[in-house]
Amino acid sequence: MQRFFLFLFAVKSLTLHAQQKTDSTFSKDMDEVVVTATKSPRLLGNVAIPVSVINAKTLYQSGSLRLNEILSEQTGIVVTDNFGKGIQVQGLSSDYTLILLNGEPLIGRTGGVLDLSRLSVRGVKKIEIIKGPSSSLYGSEAMGGVVNIITYDAANYKSDLNVRYGRFNTMDGSFDYARKFKHIQVNASFNVNSSEGYSLKPNANQKTVEPFWRSFQNANLSGQFNKHMKYGIGLRYNNTYIKNSINVQNGGVNVLSQGFEKSNEFNINPYVEYELNKSFKNVTRAYFTGFQAVQELAVKDIASGYNDRFQQSYIKFENQSNIQLSNYSEITFGIGVIKESVSSNRYDSLSTRRFNQILYTYAQWEKKLTPTLVLVGGARYDYNSAYASVLSPKIAFKYKLSHNIDFNLSYGRGFKAPDFRQLYLNFTNLAAGAYSVFGTEVAKVEMKRLIAGGLLDQATAMYDKLNVLKPETSGGLNLGMNVNFKKDLSLHINLFRNDLSNMIVTDIIGYKKNAGQIFSYFNLKRGLTEGLEAGFSKKMNGVFTVNGGYQFLYSADKDVLDAITRGQVYQRDLHTGIASVMHLKDYGGLPYRSMYTANVKLLYSSKNGVFATLRNIYRGKWGSVDMDGNGLINRSDEFAKGYLQTNASVGYKKDKWELMAGMDNIFNYKDPANLPGNPGRLSYINLQLHF
Repeated sequence: MQRFFLFLFAVKSLTLHAQQKTDSTFSKDMDEVVVTATKSPRLLGNVAIPVSVINAKTLYQSGSLRLNEILSEQTGIVVTDNFGKGIQVQGLSSDYTLILLNGEPLIGRTGGVLDLSRLSVRGVKKIEIIKGPSSSLYGSEAMGGVVNIITYDAANYKSDLNVRYGRFNTMDGSFDYARKFKHIQVNASFNVNSSEGYSLKPNANQKTVEPFWRSFQNANLSGQFNKHMKYGIGLRYNNTYIKNSINVQNGGVNVLSQGFEKSNEFNINPYVEYELNKSFKNVTRAYFTGFQAVQELAVKDIASGYNDRFQQSYIKFENQSNIQLSNYSEITFGIGVIKESVSSNRYDSLSTRRFNQILYTYAQWEKKLTPTLVLVGGARYDYNSAYASVLSPKIAFKYKLSHNIDFNLSYGRGFKAPDFRQLYLNFTNLAAGAYSVFGTEVAKVEMKRLIAGGLLDQATAMYDKLNVLKPETSGGLNLGMNVNFKKDLSLHINLFRNDLSNMIVTDIIGYKKNAGQIFSYFNLKRGLTEGLEAGFSKKMNGVFTVNGGYQFLYSADKDVLDAITRGQVYQRDLHTGIASVMHLKDYGGLPYRSMYTANVKLLYSSKNGVFATLRNIYRGKWGSVDMDGNGLINRSDEFAKGYLQTNASVGYKKDKWELMAGMDNIFNYKDPANLPGNPGRLSYINLQLHF
């Protein structure tokens, strides 16, 4: 409660100093049209939930190639490096953030993480980021938020060639093409990206990041049947090849073994849009996508190694109608069906396909209650063949105190469905202690098989608690304020809290006679994340812009908080090794979360075509490893060090070409143990030609 009083005090102070009339960059930003927040076009300044936009100019001048690179510079987002490049939003892990391409979900997650390094930002018009539960419109995986990558349409003629070369023999080439013909518009992008990889350990045979090659092709076609009806289709194909070299023990000697990983992905997204008049619009969409991945490692003269295969498909049909009841009221209604399947030799066998079907409907009502107060309410109902049905409501308010000051308040329920891995995984790792992990749908069958074969030593008490997994759920509250000062200064503040229930965790259900552990999945944990996010933007002299952001985050396992309060948790002193009762002040929260993150950016852009950027990104310390065996983060030696990364770029733009040079991680910060995906200093040069 004290936090809210402090927030209201800050509001009062800002209100007294804000001006009533100004022409700032903030005002122009508020005129940006966004679609992700409400599934229909809205001015950013009129949206009642936390939304931010990364435009094409920012994407280019940052020098970012992949989605994870540009997201790492955004306030309130932390890029993680586990099963690929994932993100945390408001302290919620990658599992809880939905990644969309032109409004449709991307698949192919590993360990719950969709690797953002798969996604190029070439040919991207903008990226919209929604923070907080969004399941009321998007269903599962949108518990923490949504990132929507929006590519260009054929609004303008364009033929652009882009070539970049950087450290570690990193090469990137792309070609973007857009044309309007008589009856059809075409936009296409082609990209190839490769690197020889790098090692953070000198003279090591095995590289930290292996050599890779990626490519993607993307095309959007659209046209009109008549003045009321138009059509379109989006097409995308993406593939990746990674060469692996892994040290394997053979008779006490390290043997360098060769392997590879490759994946490919396709997306097909046709739609038909019918607009009767300004009061009624209907869109029918279909979406077909598939993802395949192969990992192979052959170890000479050793019976280990692996040959993993994974295939996933996702098909969706959806119809959405927008009905404008009056100038002050609009209803959005949608209904759809999803059919997804997966097969893997880690899920029994590659020939066995697992299926899931989802029927859903959603509705949203937007009402202007007064000239200064807007209400948005909605809900989505998901009927799923693999788990219980879920209702996800949401309500939001937008209040304009004046022309320059507005407030937004929103509360929503989010959910995440158990994934195929948690339901059907059947995996035994012979090279690492012969442990096994069984999904809840196969665990009892596999345990009976081990008993029948005389391979099971004992079952634990958790075995009797095996049950049908429920969806993970959350309640998310956001309270925000935007203030527009004179002299091109803007400020935004957002308080947030997410309460999570039925969180899915792994636990031991038995031991094999060879001492191998057996794991499965349970709805056991309750968690919370809460904090404050603030940002500012200041334009100076017409050519300089300074902007920055800060996030304070508190995260915790609620059951741990209860146990600490009851005096049931112990810790061991770092220096003496003596055990003692743990107190709340010693608890470091959920692992891999930083309490403090911040960024400050200086941008220069002149009328003669010269631009420059200097971007500083700070991440505070975060819990990394449990050293005293209590399963918690509580000692100073259990934290990874915080760090500051400085990136810079400079460029010159003429009518037909642009030249840019840049350097990321200028001060060459490295932490091989905790940041294996950070190679140190990266320099590059980039040339873009416009035909």
